[in-house]
Amino acid sequence: MAQNSFYDTALFRLRTCVLSSSFSVPLEVIFSPSEKEILEFDDPRLSSAKSCLSEFGASGLISELEWHRLMSVSELLGLASCLTFGLTLVTPLSQSQSGELDAHQDVLKNSSNPPGDSHFNAMIKDKESPIRSCHFVYIVALVFGTIIQFSDESEFVVDMSKTSLIHVPKDLPPKTKVLDLSQNNISELHLSDISFLSGLRVLRLSHNRIQGLDISIFKFNHDLEYLDLSHNQLQKISCHPITTTLKHLDLSFNDFDALPICKEFGNLTQLNFLGLSATKLQQLDLLPIAHLHLSCILLDLEDYMKEDKKESLQILNTKKLHLVFHPNSFFSVQVNISANSLGCLQLTNIKLNDYNCQVLLKFLSGLTGGPTLLNFTLNHMETTWKCLVKVFQFLWPKPVEYLNIYNLTIVESIDEEVFTYYKTTLKALKIEHITNKVFIFSQTALYTVFSEMNILMLTISDTRFIHMLCPQEPSTFKFLNFTQNSFTDSVFQNCDTLARLETLILQKNELKDLFKTSLMTKDMLSLETLDVSWNSLEYDRSNGNCSWVGSIVVLNLSSNALTDSVFRCLPPRIKVLDLHNNRIRSIPKDVTGLETLQELNLASNSLAHLPGCGIFSSLSILIIDYNSVSNPSADFFQSCQKIRSLKAGNNPFQCSCELRDFIQSVGQVSSDVVEGWPESYKCDYPESYKGTPLKDFQVSELSCNTALLIVTIVVPGLVLAVAVTVLCIYLDLPWYLRMVCQWTQTRRRARNVPLEELQRTLQFHAFISYSEHDSAWVKNELIPNLEKEDIRICLHERNFVAGKSIVENIINCIEKSYKSIFVLSPNFVQSEWCHYELYFAHHNLFHEGSNNLILILLEPIPQNTIPDRYHKLRALMAQRTYLEWPKEKSKHGLFWANIRAAFNIKLRLVTENDDVKG
Repeated sequence: MAQNSFYDTALFRLRTCVLSSSFSVPLEVIFSPSEKEILEFDDPRLSSAKSCLSEFGASGLISELEWHRLMSVSELLGLASCLTFGLTLVTPLSQSQSGELDAHQDVLKNSSNPPGDSHFNAMIKDKESPIRSCHFVYIVALVFGTIIQFSDESEFVVDMSKTSLIHVPKDLPPKTKVLDLSQNNISELHLSDISFLSGLRVLRLSHNRIQGLDISIFKFNHDLEYLDLSHNQLQKISCHPITTTLKHLDLSFNDFDALPICKEFGNLTQLNFLGLSATKLQQLDLLPIAHLHLSCILLDLEDYMKEDKKESLQILNTKKLHLVFHPNSFFSVQVNISANSLGCLQLTNIKLNDYNCQVLLKFLSGLTGGPTLLNFTLNHMETTWKCLVKVFQFLWPKPVEYLNIYNLTIVESIDEEVFTYYKTTLKALKIEHITNKVFIFSQTALYTVFSEMNILMLTISDTRFIHMLCPQEPSTFKFLNFTQNSFTDSVFQNCDTLARLETLILQKNELKDLFKTSLMTKDMLSLETLDVSWNSLEYDRSNGNCSWVGSIVVLNLSSNALTDSVFRCLPPRIKVLDLHNNRIRSIPKDVTGLETLQELNLASNSLAHLPGCGIFSSLSILIIDYNSVSNPSADFFQSCQKIRSLKAGNNPFQCSCELRDFIQSVGQVSSDVVEGWPESYKCDYPESYKGTPLKDFQVSELSCNTALLIVTIVVPGLVLAVAVTVLCIYLDLPWYLRMVCQWTQTRRRARNVPLEELQRTLQFHAFISYSEHDSAWVKNELIPNLEKEDIRICLHERNFVAGKSIVENIINCIEKSYKSIFVLSPNFVQSEWCHYELYFAHHNLFHEGSNNLILILLEPIPQNTIPDRYHKLRALMAQRTYLEWPKEKSKHGLFWANIRAAFNIKLRLVTENDDVKG
């Protein structure tokens, strides 16, 4: 996690450095103390990196000191080839091709909420060295952006740190190249412990309990380059020849009386880093290595014993000197230390008061007088305000260019001190983390010293200062960083003396009103980069329109409380805008004045839609991950023709037809354009697709193509409709359907006739009622077709009993017949007797609850021709199903089948004489 955070931070700082393109600063200004600690280490495994850089024509862009630190950073990663790979990409960044730096501006997309110092800390300028620091930060970003391992040789690295070992394990792999045994309880080292590790290159034994060391135990480790024995209990060393490949030797924080330097160390011509500790210092101790050119010497003087006689100690040829003193003792070193070609000096654990302040200044006189010392760092410093001002005054005329103070504690009192701002070579002052133990003091006395400094860059972070004064005279500041303080909206209001300021960082303060923030910048005529992230900023339009200075091109408003209205309060020439982690739900469509915007970060908001580029005509980088985007528009890439990077993963995508179109559009652009694809793009809804990568989401063309769906449904429907119409018109399909339905219902009713009804004694299957005008059809068609199937018919001219009345005969025939067939026609309606017969049959139907009526419509009967008194006929025709006599001869067979189906049942028929017939 820490590695990724460092990577993100380095990339974002590179972005701002590239945009500014003309400031060179050392690492102490660019990186925070925690990051700087990483840079303190060295790694001999990267010995080929410098030559690699030279081969690609980029030598000279990075100083020797920066090279040392670059190799130190890579120690955490563990592979020289990583840096070699990174350096091959440095070629386009040569001095003559600096214009190509713009190609690397897309590193802004990796800026989602990086911790530590501001993303914009490196956006500073200096005409002396245009792009050197940019190169260095870029290489660091490359190194930290690569997952480092020994390819398929991971077994060459053995990490057994923090495992409570009391001795070196005997079962180590013989091919081990890197062995970490730090932070254990090992007290002794023997030749047999590591003699069989002939390929060993890195050995870490720090933080153990080793008391004695015989150098001869390393005589078989001919490839050893890195040896760390710091933080042990070593008191003596038995000197013997040691491999000349050694580049890093750390013997610091041990119990040596004298400096542990063997004469054999003089043969370590490749040695870069040397860590030492001693309670006494003597000039002669360093003679064996006087001829070596070292990159860094760490001298632990925590247990240094003050002597009456003041010693002079020349620290040879080193570019960096790090002195560590006792953390709880007042500074009282009685040794005169000087170094040749010293470029960087760091002092740790400095405790001062008004009385011994001069002791430190005398000590620094011999170390800060050389013309090569550019960087001076004080770490863990406790002092009075008066003494601190004296240190500033002492260093002001010195050649030091970069002064860094980390973990500063101010004690006793804070009063106004006279400070003379001589012409100085100092470019940058960085103070990080101040603990102020003075509770009542003059705020003006504290802030005035800093506000009136005539330097280019000032960083005061993590101090909880509540304010900073506006300089009384036109200031030389180009870079101000006040991260993690307690500044309010009143800071720098109506301040017209910061006209040269180019970068202002107010991250993690207590700013609340974006309108007042814009007013703060109106007189900062050169301001290009402003970082006010991690505050509580809001914008209320009722306060009025914002008044930004027109020069701002990079603005960081992330991690505030801003809503959609923020788009109405932006600088007119903004190019890079960071709004991630706010409360934005949508981008107003009527926003204007953002035509120059190139990079926009909207991550971690509540946006429901992927914004187009209608109002962002120059947009090339868009970050919108961790929002509420469910259906991104497929037209995005058409709307945003200039887009080079889109990061829209980790949204609740709704896998639908609309999303399918977006997925297809992603496949049509370069694979480098859509960041995080496909890992960060997964379905969230519906549940059946949840967790499915968008690239694997499939839906049929028919489901999404409305036109195709319409054609698929409508065309078969039309064909079916035409077919039905043809059948109805030419084949009389409805008639056939009705007849089949009637035949089915008739057979069902016949089967469901109650048993007691079947047991009745009947003489006839059917009684036929018809008009005399229709007798020809009845006698020639109906009767022959029924009687040939053994269906017995009752006819009035054949079966009426003489002597009885007509009504009595009608009733008798109906009662003795299983069914009553009525042949309906206009003639039937005109017959009085036919109506009587229908009345009696209808009465019998309701009286017995049977289905004994069969209606045959011989000819159509218009409703208006039926007299009102024949209402029963009307009711029957409306309620009962009737069989219609077809004119076509081809339909007669189905008609007779329907009639016969009504009699498809076994009956006991008897004659008048009660003779049973089967």
